[in-house]
Amino acid sequence: MTSVARFLTLRFTLWSFRPYRLLLLAFLLPVLTGCGLWKKDAGPLPPVADLYKQGENDLRRQRYEDARKTFKRLAESYADTEFAPRARFLIGEAFYREENYDEAVKSFQEFLTFYPAHPIADLAQYRLALSYYDQLQPVEKDQGLTSKALAEFEKMVRTYPESRYATDALARMEICRLRLAQKELWVAQYYYDRGQYAAALQRLELILKNHARQSAVLPGVLYLLGEIHFREGRRAEAARVVQRLVDEYPNSGWARRARQRFAGRLL
Repeated sequence: MTSVARFLTLRFTLWSFRPYRLLLLAFLLPVLTGCGLWKKDAGPLPPVADLYKQGENDLRRQRYEDARKTFKRLAESYADTEFAPRARFLIGEAFYREENYDEAVKSFQEFLTFYPAHPIADLAQYRLALSYYDQLQPVEKDQGLTSKALAEFEKMVRTYPESRYATDALARMEICRLRLAQKELWVAQYYYDRGQYAAALQRLELILKNHARQSAVLPGVLYLLGEIHFREGRRAEAARVVQRLVDEYPNSGWARRARQRFAGRLL
């Protein structure tokens, strides 16, 4: 028998033996898959305008994952068209509407890295700030997200001062600043209630330094300052602070409380 004949006979014998067939199939399966022979055909690429409209329809119908896939396909296949930057923005928008804020932040940051001067860059920066703002926590919790939201709104107003979103950004900045001031006052009250007057005083002075425009919290700050100075025997300093409270915020609840508390003592 020739060497060729012996080789063919051996191949037939091995193929007839089931374990070897299974082993061969197990080897060939990933090879065939990797070659794309069994991959699902994505179909012909639609025109860019049709693909963009499809993504918009998915987004409007709250099919966010489908929208992202469509916009990603557009951005990769039509990278040189005017639709590509908007598609990349809308990937972030889909994450934002889905309240997947971490991914929204990443997407908007990526957009701004590549398209800082695009006509909708101001909207991307605004949405980036909102991705933090929409997660604001109660005063008694950590305010890290508030600080991040404030920083992004400030960047938006500074970079795009003529934006249609600038007015709203300014209003939200004040809310963020108020929240941060309220947090400092909450911490100061926490220390005061435990007799840690030095720590409370430090927090209150920071509010006066960094949040002097937050009139919503200043009456409480002045009252607590007066209390601490009074309790620690600094009557002149206490009188100065309490008098300021009564003069500048005469109709506040804190001023009424101060009149009752310090009548005949400081006032």
